[in-house]
Amino acid sequence: MLTSENYLLYIELLKMELVPAMGCTEPISIAYASAMAKKILGCMPNRAELIVSANIVKNVKSVTVPHTGGMRGLKSAFAAGLVAGNPDIELEVLAHATNDDIQKMIEIKETLPIEISVPEDAHVFEVGVKLYSDEHYSFVRIVDKHTNIVHMSLDGNIIFEKELEIKRKKIDRNILNVIDIIEFANKVDLSLVKETIERQINFNMAIAKEGLSNNYGANIGKTYANSNDDVKTLAKAYAAAASDARMNGCEKPVIINSGSGNQGITASIPVIVYACYHDIDKERLYRALCISNLITIHLKTGIGTLSAYCGVVSAAAGAACGISYLLGGSEKEIIHTLVNALAIDSGIICDGAKASCAAKIATSLESAILGYEMYKNGNQFYGGDGIVKKGVENTIKSVSRLARYGMRETDKEIIKIMIED
Repeated sequence: MLTSENYLLYIELLKMELVPAMGCTEPISIAYASAMAKKILGCMPNRAELIVSANIVKNVKSVTVPHTGGMRGLKSAFAAGLVAGNPDIELEVLAHATNDDIQKMIEIKETLPIEISVPEDAHVFEVGVKLYSDEHYSFVRIVDKHTNIVHMSLDGNIIFEKELEIKRKKIDRNILNVIDIIEFANKVDLSLVKETIERQINFNMAIAKEGLSNNYGANIGKTYANSNDDVKTLAKAYAAAASDARMNGCEKPVIINSGSGNQGITASIPVIVYACYHDIDKERLYRALCISNLITIHLKTGIGTLSAYCGVVSAAAGAACGISYLLGGSEKEIIHTLVNALAIDSGIICDGAKASCAAKIATSLESAILGYEMYKNGNQFYGGDGIVKKGVENTIKSVSRLARYGMRETDKEIIKIMIED
């Protein structure tokens, strides 16, 4: 049963996780760190060190950094933050970059000595930036979350430091469970979440429409939009188009979920498209988006920030639950939608942020919505079917175990393959 304390914590979680970010969040984290290190140093450096975990390499290598004229990769993200970054606005650090800045970014990337290292003992998510001038040096370290600075110093003198266990806000996410999430969605005072959810609708649909209007990456969204106009195809088209644009340099911000723009897109856009298609009122849509977002957060809590397990699978499962609720699904229907979706799609790998993420979004949504349609038609997977366990929370634990622990070696091999080319 949802307690009054957890009710308030669910609201806080939505506000913490559904925040705007411009560009793929891993390169933006690098830009944020370099901008903050420059602010501490007080001038442009004459050399630099970039210390990143292997998973950061994976998620930055192939993605376009916004406001850079199409530049990709670690050095591009670093240079963008150094030249045009405003660390005061965190994940929107590059929002005020201008065309004049782009040539300066190219010059920095080509001329500034930048030493990149990938320590074996780094945290799964870790970014460190050291900047050197003739007389001083600064250091900024980010761990676990995209803006979670745990250390800042100048000439070795600590300006700020905190224990790694301390997060932005200490919320025990083990309070999350599917039954309480559904109860929360039914009873939440919408005035307390409306601004957060409405912003997600506006931002994420805007970048989806941009992706459908112009050419980005492999144009996965356009491919789906041109093939059919049934609601399921439209949901996949809009979600994929938003990722097409985001992964390939579009400068529009999105509202992220669990630190990821693609997960924020996947958890929200399909639910919005279904609501528009069926002419469902805003109140029902807000409540459905509470379900899709919170279930996505619940799934990602056990999996962790970065994994070889593709995060949009979790977000697509959350979206299918939101669609089920939107169309009048009962608690039982939502639960079985989630179990079915996880049984079908758990296993898509994450090989970094790039154009094909849009296709993985579409594929994950196809399977997740199939999970919803299965149960509507009297079909389901049962405990004992592969990784499916009896009880939705036990199935979620199985998926978390697979993603967090079982795919560690897979993740290492993916990174080796990516670095080899």
